[in-house]
Amino acid sequence: MTTTEQQFDSVIKTCRDIFAKKLTDYGTSWRIMRPSSVTDQIFIKANRIRSLETKKEAMVDEGTRGEWIAIVNYGVIGLIQLALGYADQPDLSPEEALALYDKYLQQTKTLMIAKNHDYGEAWRLMRVSSYTDIILQKLNRTKQIESNNGETLISEGIDANYSDMVNYAIFALIKIDNPI
Repeated sequence: MTTTEQQFDSVIKTCRDIFAKKLTDYGTSWRIMRPSSVTDQIFIKANRIRSLETKKEAMVDEGTRGEWIAIVNYGVIGLIQLALGYADQPDLSPEEALALYDKYLQQTKTLMIAKNHDYGEAWRLMRVSSYTDIILQKLNRTKQIESNNGETLISEGIDANYSDMVNYAIFALIKIDNPI
């Protein structure tokens, strides 16, 4: 296993642990969220990160690390919601939700490995603030696709954008946890 895969797995373990604990606290209450609401929730998190990067000061005693974790977890929730559709009430057990979480994170990891091969781990040379900007750009793309009823003429769909956002958030967490 490569260093990147080990670091990726370490971040995933942290994100999954938080997701599992939130399942204990809240159940699968997120199942009622339409994908557009998930997109907006990720937007809130990314926008806060950008605000803190720009202002260099937080008024709320929480750093950006938790926001990056939330982007990973909401991105996975978005992938689940796209696949299952939203529900009128929570309809998954915690075990089912965790199995779906693992499935979509594994798909995202597979995508990361393929892109890392092709791009030569260029993400390692990028600034964390660029991940923020790219995620915000992907959110704007996703909102446009949602406004087009999920249809695209030539571009990747919402699921690909969610997967990319998850990967960029994981890259940010790797860099935060392993400063050079």
